[in-house]
Amino acid sequence: MEETYLLNVEGVKKKILHGGQGELPKLQDGSKITFHFQTLKDDFERTVIDDSREAGIPMEIIVGKMFKLEIWETLLSSMRAGEVAEFWCDAIHTGMYALVSRGMRRIAEGRDPLEGQKHRCGMGNMFDYHSTGYDDLDELQRTPQPLIFIMELFRVEEPSAYKRDTWAMSKEEKLAAVPVLHSEGNRLVLRKEFGQAAAKYQEAVICLRNLQAKEKPWEDGWLKLESLVTPLVLNYCQCQLELGEYYEVLEHTTELLQKHNDNAKAYFKRAKAHAAVWNEREAREDFLRVAHLDPSMAAAVKKELKQLGERMRKKHVEDRKRYQGLFQLPQG
Repeated sequence: MEETYLLNVEGVKKKILHGGQGELPKLQDGSKITFHFQTLKDDFERTVIDDSREAGIPMEIIVGKMFKLEIWETLLSSMRAGEVAEFWCDAIHTGMYALVSRGMRRIAEGRDPLEGQKHRCGMGNMFDYHSTGYDDLDELQRTPQPLIFIMELFRVEEPSAYKRDTWAMSKEEKLAAVPVLHSEGNRLVLRKEFGQAAAKYQEAVICLRNLQAKEKPWEDGWLKLESLVTPLVLNYCQCQLELGEYYEVLEHTTELLQKHNDNAKAYFKRAKAHAAVWNEREAREDFLRVAHLDPSMAAAVKKELKQLGERMRKKHVEDRKRYQGLFQLPQG
């Protein structure tokens, strides 16, 4: 199996080190490929540049979605599951490797792979990367050269066969996912599984925020997406109230009210969070704002204010008892 095969691609040679099984994979946009790889210099020492096994988990790429070398899809499409192969690739295919490796290393370090990148055209961004932050990659960037990739293919999954991360979805897929996630969140709330429900609402919000980032603020497209975001955020906050995450509720309701200062439900949830952390004045102000904005909620507000008053009185009594002996002189 150590015979060298020339792929039908200029500047690429393949050597099978261990044969695989099954048919060659049929890649399509959205397919997920899971594999290990090792990148080596084409020098006497075969110097190792990167090795995915050092991270302890295989590499995953989404066809047509993730930053990567274009040649990688070609190499992996020539492999069967379980196959290990070595590929020699000329410099015409490896010129961008330094930038790709930089991103992968930053992810492994828990950093943003696009940190420092400016919103400019592709050619403009090339000049922003005068240094990758890694000496060995800076050398590759200055002097593009042939590289050797040793790859072990584990599996190729069709888009419908795995749960896709938000970043890997198209615009249409994100829009289709939102009502499904919303419905799943509601179902989990009925089962009082508030933590899981909150995660569903949050995922739906992320889908919409990603789409919203491509729209001009306050124009029709942005506003339409915002109308879908608001109820999801409110549902998420209700779950956080149930879980006792009151400061999380304060943060998200305040952010929502900065854009929609007439949303009675947001004021109501924020008031309950304020009350829970003993912010009496803020809670009363928000409850009264709710009654003013939505008279139909007046009865609920009256009940909450009564409960707030009772809790605060009880707290004051307990505080007096706790501190009443602090300033008394000891007898005798």
